[in-house]
Amino acid sequence: MDDRSADPAARARIPVTTTTELKARAVRALRAGQVDDGIAAYGALLAVAPGDADSWYNLGYLLRCARRFEEAVAAYATALEHGIARPEEVRLNRAMILSEFLERTDEAEAELRNAIAIAPRFVAARLNLGNLLEDSGEAGAARAVYGDALTIDPRNGRALARQAAIDVFEGRAALVPARLRTALADARLPVDARAEIGFALGGALDAGGAYPDAFAAYAEANRAAAAGAHPSLRYDRAAHERLVDALIALPPSSSKTRGEAPVFICGMFRSGSTLVEQILARHSQVTAGGELDVIPAMAVAIGGYPGALTTMDDDAFGMLAAQYVAETRALHPDAAMLTDKRPDNFLHIGLIKQMFPNARIVHTTRAPLDTMLSVYFLYFDDSITYGHQLGDIAHWYGQYRRLMAHWQALYPGDIHDVSYDDVVRAPQPTIAALLEFCGLPWEDGVLSPSQSRATVRTASVWQVRQPLHQRSSGRWRNYAGELRALRPELGIFAAGLDD
Repeated sequence: MDDRSADPAARARIPVTTTTELKARAVRALRAGQVDDGIAAYGALLAVAPGDADSWYNLGYLLRCARRFEEAVAAYATALEHGIARPEEVRLNRAMILSEFLERTDEAEAELRNAIAIAPRFVAARLNLGNLLEDSGEAGAARAVYGDALTIDPRNGRALARQAAIDVFEGRAALVPARLRTALADARLPVDARAEIGFALGGALDAGGAYPDAFAAYAEANRAAAAGAHPSLRYDRAAHERLVDALIALPPSSSKTRGEAPVFICGMFRSGSTLVEQILARHSQVTAGGELDVIPAMAVAIGGYPGALTTMDDDAFGMLAAQYVAETRALHPDAAMLTDKRPDNFLHIGLIKQMFPNARIVHTTRAPLDTMLSVYFLYFDDSITYGHQLGDIAHWYGQYRRLMAHWQALYPGDIHDVSYDDVVRAPQPTIAALLEFCGLPWEDGVLSPSQSRATVRTASVWQVRQPLHQRSSGRWRNYAGELRALRPELGIFAAGLDD
């Protein structure tokens, strides 16, 4: 981390007099990860040394950690005004906050283009610009940006993989395997690039119907991804079971009814949650919030979570609810009904129901083997530790089902299951039931993909832009032979192979 960063209003709390002492205190807090102390310390420092660009940068970093996103963007801007070194990196940081947390994608795009203008060989800015364009459905523009990145770094795994994904979406999957196999033959390829390209190769082969080759490519990609992961990120089955036990031990909500809550959409990753949110977003009264990280961030911030929830009173949950509403309303001030589509929020339904006792939970489901295979076929970031082995995925899936059965018993009537297979096979009655659960009247536009106004920031960025289809329903059958060879890893879910 660069020692470059807080809120000037807190400066009076630090009784030191020299700039050197102030900076030393600020740097110590930064290096120790003491966010609030660091913000106060940098505020005091900048009160007496307002031209210190690196300190404004470090303040921006700490404000981002504190989820004070507007202030973080402003602090980074001040660092730029004072001539900070490597301004392209500061532009990238601003773009990340503007796009991921503040929903200001036009401003984010401008920051990225400024970063590229400053440093044309700054590949990270080009990759993020390509991703932003993909999120907005601009396939051709994204392809060109990834092409520019590859001109600078021909072995860049992200650019090769994303170009391949666009090719598959546009019906050119047959052109992809030869190109990616050539890239994978390069012995100098970093392990993370090898993993990402391998997953893209699997996707292209799957799209072309070469299923045995696709499975082999996915298996090799997962091995590369596992090899590149830090040992601390390996999936711990026993630890996850203990977490689920602790969540099940929580008492039911006894909180007072508060204001209108968003509609929370959750379930297993790859179970159709993005599709369901996009369908709801076609309704005139619904705004898609996307994968908001507010609830998981709150859970992390509660020391001793989840057990600590039992020591919190209704006022504490009310404060969390107010914080949630303030943060989401800042993003979507005009939303009549907001969706919060974070699949792993199924872990936090206990917290959600304490914050919002009247919260409606849409639980997306999909055939177990389809879900597990889809997880295995996707290159997740380090937060999905269970995704590289089918046995771990099956274990996680079993714990997810155990926990969801508990929540459904605890909050009957507040959780509505939406089956992906039902959505694609019988969309009208399935969507009608979903709208009724959400208290929304029927609108014909919910059946038309062209009615969606939302940016898509998930792995399903291209799939949800297609008309409803059944190609992914029963997808596991294309890999029945490979899955039968892995029966022991699949445990109880291997029984589905005989269907």
